[in-house]
Amino acid sequence: MASGSHDKKLETARRLLEETSPAEAEQLPSLPSGFYDAFVLKGIRVVQALQPGTLLCHFTVPSRLLNSGGFLHGGATASLVDLVASAAFTTAGLRTRGSPLEMNISYLDAAFADEEIDIEAKVLRAGKAVGVAVVELKKKSGKIIAQARYSKYLGAASSKL
Repeated sequence: MASGSHDKKLETARRLLEETSPAEAEQLPSLPSGFYDAFVLKGIRVVQALQPGTLLCHFTVPSRLLNSGGFLHGGATASLVDLVASAAFTTAGLRTRGSPLEMNISYLDAAFADEEIDIEAKVLRAGKAVGVAVVELKKKSGKIIAQARYSKYLGAASSKL
């Protein structure tokens, strides 16, 4: 893949995830807009697309996303998995307007307020209509917080239904 094309796809992923207002999100090519997405995404930073279909982000856990136990809420984790995996599909040049089909998350450790974590998504396979990715949330020590397998309808160009 040409470097210019790779840079453009990384910039699209960055625009989808970083500091995007709901009005700006409506003009971007793939992710849904709305209060909750902005609520979850505020503070995420795209570090790099290691290769097409692989995306690394940093995220500082805000107190607004903690559960009653004082650690990152499972629903917020699921939202981060959905959004970062969707952005990883864009780094591979794929459409992501479709809906998630399945998400399986293993919660292995806790992340606390103001803790810096890494979120890495990797596209395993993308067909004409369905894509599959894996996502890991890790502490800076390398300890895994959550591991997810994610499938998404990619929005085929045409449908004969």
